[in-house]
Amino acid sequence: MSDPRLASLRAALPGLRLLTDPADLEHYGRDWTRRWTPAPLAIALPDRVEDVQGIVRWANDARVAVVPSGGRTGLSGGAVAANGELVVSLERMQRVLGVDPVDRTLTVQAGIPLQRVQDIAREHGLQYPVDFAARGSASIGGTIATNAGGIRVLRYGNTRAWIAGLKLVTGTGELLELGRALIKDSSGYDLRHLVIGAEGTLGIVVEATLSLTEPAPSGQTMLLALPGFEALMAVFALFRARLRLQAFEFFTDVALRHVLAHGGGQPPFAQPAPYYVVTEFDAGPDAEAEVLALFEQGLQDGVIVDGVLATSQAQAAQLWRLREGITESLARYVPYKNDVAVRISAMPAFLAEAQALLAREYPQFEVVWFGHIGDGNLHINILKPDAMTQADFVADCERVTKLLAELLQRHGGTISAEHGIGLVKKPYLWSTRSPAEIAAMRGIKAVLDPNGIMNPGKLFD
Repeated sequence: MSDPRLASLRAALPGLRLLTDPADLEHYGRDWTRRWTPAPLAIALPDRVEDVQGIVRWANDARVAVVPSGGRTGLSGGAVAANGELVVSLERMQRVLGVDPVDRTLTVQAGIPLQRVQDIAREHGLQYPVDFAARGSASIGGTIATNAGGIRVLRYGNTRAWIAGLKLVTGTGELLELGRALIKDSSGYDLRHLVIGAEGTLGIVVEATLSLTEPAPSGQTMLLALPGFEALMAVFALFRARLRLQAFEFFTDVALRHVLAHGGGQPPFAQPAPYYVVTEFDAGPDAEAEVLALFEQGLQDGVIVDGVLATSQAQAAQLWRLREGITESLARYVPYKNDVAVRISAMPAFLAEAQALLAREYPQFEVVWFGHIGDGNLHINILKPDAMTQADFVADCERVTKLLAELLQRHGGTISAEHGIGLVKKPYLWSTRSPAEIAAMRGIKAVLDPNGIMNPGKLFD
C-alpha cells in the first residue's frame, strides 16, 4: 500500500478491498498460459458496480492500466498483468439478480462461475447450454469476454447466442446497458455484440442477462476408435446424417495416454487406436438401434475399428472424462497451444495439410491433438522436451505458428476459435482480420476507451 497511487485509490473508494501481497499478485496476475511473470500494481476486488466505475475513473486520472479478471482459465494471455496494471477481479460479484421464467432469462453479476449458472438454470427446469471442462472456475464475465465455446457448440452455438443483455463499464467509467433481453430490437447498432469476444479491451462486463432454454433431451454417449486421421470427417458425416448430435469430440492416442497416466481411468479398448471420438446424441426409442447400425456400417467401411455405447450415466461420465481430462493432464508440461478453426467443409483439406505441416516442423516435439470436429475447432498442444529451454521452445513454436497462420489464411480459418487473441496470438491477427477490419476495431476502442487503459496490449497494440 506504499504506492501513492494506491493511497489515492483507497481515499476515493474507502470500502474497496485491495491486495498487494506477493502471493496474491502472482495468483491474480496470470492465466493458464504461464508464459509471463505476473507484475501487477495491486488486485482490486469490488463487490458493487459503482466501485467498478470508481476504479475505472481513478485509473483514467492516475493513468494506470486495468486488467479485468474472471476465473483466469484462458489460454491466450488475455488476463495477464505483467506491466504494473491494476487487476480488477470480479470474484466478489457473484450475486444472482433475477430469474424470469416467462422470458427464460437469468440475470447475474459477471463474477459468478459458469457451473453455478448451469445449476441455477437446472433448479428452474431449464438449462444454460454453454459448457466446457473449466465450468467450475470460469466466470460468466470471462466467457463473454472470449465468446467461449466448448463441447456443445455443435448443438447450441457459442456464448454469443445466449447473451440477452449485459452491462458494461466502459474505459471512461460510464455504465452502458446493452441489450434488454428483447427478442426483436432493430433500433440501431447492437453494441452488445461488440463487447462479446472483445477480451476486456472495451470495458468491464459487470452484469449479464442470460437466455435459458428447455433441458436437453436425454442423450446417449458413445466412444469410437478410428484407424486414422482421414476417418474423422467420414464418421462425422455418417453420424450427423442420421442422428441428432449434441456433441462430437475427437482426441488422439497420445492425448488418451496422458489422461490415463494422470488418473483418468482405464484404457477403453483391448487394442489401442490412433484416434478416438466421443459423441453424444439424442436418445429415443430408435436411437440405440440406429447408432448400432451406423457402427456396423462404419466397421464395414473401414472408418471405425471399435466402439462402446454407454449404458449408464456413470459410464457416460467415464467416457467424457477421457476427453475433458486432457487439458488438466497436460497442465504440468505448460504446453504451447494453438486453438484454431476452419469451416467444417474446409476441414478435410485443412486437417491433411496441418498434420503434414506439424509432422514436418515438429519432429522433436510431442504434439497432442484434440478438439470439436463438429464445429471446425481444433486444439493443438505442443509439449516441451525436458532438455530444451522455455525460451528456445517458445521461439520454435512461434516460428511454426506463423506457418500455421498462413495455412489458416489460405483456408479461410482463424488463429483463435474460442480462447481469444490476447498476448499469445496477437502477432498473427493479420491472418484472421484484414487491415481495414483491424483499423475499424481500433476506432471502436478509441471511442469506448479513449485513454487506452482497458487491458492494453491485448488483441492489438
